Amino acid sequence: MSAALVTGASRGIGRAIACALAARGDRVAVHYGADRSAAEETVRAMAGTGHVIVGGDLSDPEVAAEIVRTADEALGGVDILVNNAAVAPNDENRHGVDEVDYEAWQAAWRTIVDVDLLGAAHMTYLVARRLIDREAPGFVVNVGSRGAYRGEPDFPAYGAAKAGLHAFGQSMAVALAPHGIVVTSIAPGFISTDRQTENIEGTAGEHLRAQSPFGRVGTPDEVAEAVLFLSSPAAAWSSGGVLDFNGASYLRS
Repeated sequence: MSAALVTGASRGIGRAIACALAARGDRVAVHYGADRSAAEETVRAMAGTGHVIVGGDLSDPEVAAEIVRTADEALGGVDILVNNAAVAPNDENRHGVDEVDYEAWQAAWRTIVDVDLLGAAHMTYLVARRLIDREAPGFVVNVGSRGAYRGEPDFPAYGAAKAGLHAFGQSMAVALAPHGIVVTSIAPGFISTDRQTENIEGTAGEHLRAQSPFGRVGTPDEVAEAVLFLSSPAAAWSSGGVLDFNGASYLRS
């Protein structure tokens, strides 16, 4: 039985990952940014016992350190880190270069990069150092995006942050391999989280489903199943890899 810390686990993909890890027998620290009640709902949906809830804004390095300390002590050592928390594209942070002023442009970049890239980098450092100190192997799985490759013209900070996250994961894979720590990333396409229900069921739904030759969008449970593999000993030789996970909706050379 392993202990895992999943960031952004109060709903959507993070909740599915936390539930899948718990079903495997892992104890899980469920992280939330602001909505503790949603995190509590995640824990109620999880199998097993010994799970904990940790909250805080990952854009604050000191808060990130406290989150890791709390999770590590509560679980007796974190073996698996899933960097899932992210500021996702939405109408409020749209920042197309031809649509927003310079002030809004800067604000969008800072808000997104601070969580999606720097937050994940700090969490990785904090967990990895604790693993190294106790001479224990471990796993880091980064939840990136196909947007890192296909481009995000309306949300360039998001695309850049996810591309940076993939590159960061590869750097850490090399740096942490001597310590027995496996680092991988997954790059999902469009996923049917609860926040996307309106888009999927609305007028945009047909277009979204048509992006994949399978004629549908992915599900949080499918992402979770992939994370189960990436956080298992069987994935050791995948360290440094970025798993495209978009139903052939975007193919890169």
